[in-house]
Amino acid sequence: MSFADDYLAQLEAFAARSPAPRVHALHLPPLQPDADNKGEFCALELEDGSVGLSYVLLDDTLARLHAGGDSLGIAGADALQLARRYAGADSFGKALGFAAANALTRCLYDRAGFRPGDSADSIGQMQPRAGEHIGMIGLFRSLLGRILDSGARLTVVELKAELAGSAEGYRVTLDAEELATCDKVVSTSTLLLNDTLDRMLGCCRHAKWFAMVGPSAGCLPDSLFARGVTLLGGSWITDRKGFLDALRRGESRSAFSGKFALTRDDYPGFNSLLGRACGASAPRN
Repeated sequence: MSFADDYLAQLEAFAARSPAPRVHALHLPPLQPDADNKGEFCALELEDGSVGLSYVLLDDTLARLHAGGDSLGIAGADALQLARRYAGADSFGKALGFAAANALTRCLYDRAGFRPGDSADSIGQMQPRAGEHIGMIGLFRSLLGRILDSGARLTVVELKAELAGSAEGYRVTLDAEELATCDKVVSTSTLLLNDTLDRMLGCCRHAKWFAMVGPSAGCLPDSLFARGVTLLGGSWITDRKGFLDALRRGESRSAFSGKFALTRDDYPGFNSLLGRACGASAPRN
């Protein structure tokens, strides 16, 4: 099965054991992201205050969300039914479904009393070293300095042809097979939305560390760990109102959230979380 199928099966099991809240609202960034791309993500808020994020700059997703407005029928919707759209083929429905699925994951975490540990750094705790070949899936300009300063060789795989070529200290390629010689890889969580997850993991078959990071990496990690991901790093919202206000304005949300990191060793597993969550409820932030 695909990651989407595995993920949704877990959420179905959660909803069967513990009634899921309905959708409260969909929060959108400005239609035109600023130069730092602070408007890359939407936030779907459930009635219990749980929030899930999803990347919205694939195809015309953000424009369609803005154009749809109230006609989308998001407020009051069944969150699990909306989450099922994540398994669809169109990027618009997948983005909405992924946001709903991630909101349900936060709901499960809160009901289970689980809080992922803080991330030790911004590059997926890979600890690059001189002589290593580091792969990067998606050009994270903010992470380049830390990797290049280590003395490691860096290869970046991108889908955007205009970014391909050599740069100062690293090279950008469109050929994902070049990841086959990488010792460690850090990847954008956009792989979970553009149907390239399994292909990219296959290309990284020799990597001893594969970190997937990004604000929308708020999903259950069980199926990712089973596929070879070693670390999942996302955003943990600590001030819901402040976070959503900043997101709608297209401003930095760092004051209202922190970065978390999950590995196999510090994740209790879905079945354990489900057992802890049954019968509990979480207050709004």
